[in-house]
Amino acid sequence: MKKVILLSGSPNKEGNSVQILRECAKVIEENGVEAEVVSIAGMNLKDCMNGQDGYDDGFDKIIEKIKEAQGLIVATPVYWGTARAETMTALQRIAMASKKQGNFLSRMVGGPIAVARRGGLTSTIEEILMYYMINDMIVPGSTYWNIVFGHDQGEALKDEEGMRTVKRFSENVAYLINKMY
Repeated sequence: MKKVILLSGSPNKEGNSVQILRECAKVIEENGVEAEVVSIAGMNLKDCMNGQDGYDDGFDKIIEKIKEAQGLIVATPVYWGTARAETMTALQRIAMASKKQGNFLSRMVGGPIAVARRGGLTSTIEEILMYYMINDMIVPGSTYWNIVFGHDQGEALKDEEGMRTVKRFSENVAYLINKMY
């Protein structure tokens, strides 16, 4: 079955990033593609140094799920105007695994979602888009950038325009996967 992994880079297991991804997962499933939300909350991720892998931090299980998927959506909270450090650590680990294991990210469909109280959203989107581009991934558009405003838990779901944007993006991810596979 066609599948999208939706990865939350938030340290909060029930934070805005996870809640947004759950809404995106519903849209993806409504469009005939399986979706699974996974989170790095509570993981003590090790940095990707010199291509080392095999860390005993549980992240390899998430990488295995991504390898089997046709799509990857990453949502991250914005900290100090950029993606959360652990989000980027996760992405670097995934990229290194992909390079070592047949470039499984190549032609995978997806893109980033940034969540913040105020600023740094577009620079965070740009930062993660560079990751998608250098890994030969396919990023569909939407009606605006995939940014959602919110600080307190659950607040981001009230950003009507932001939620409309990421839901349309999710529809486009499913649409492309259905066309490609």
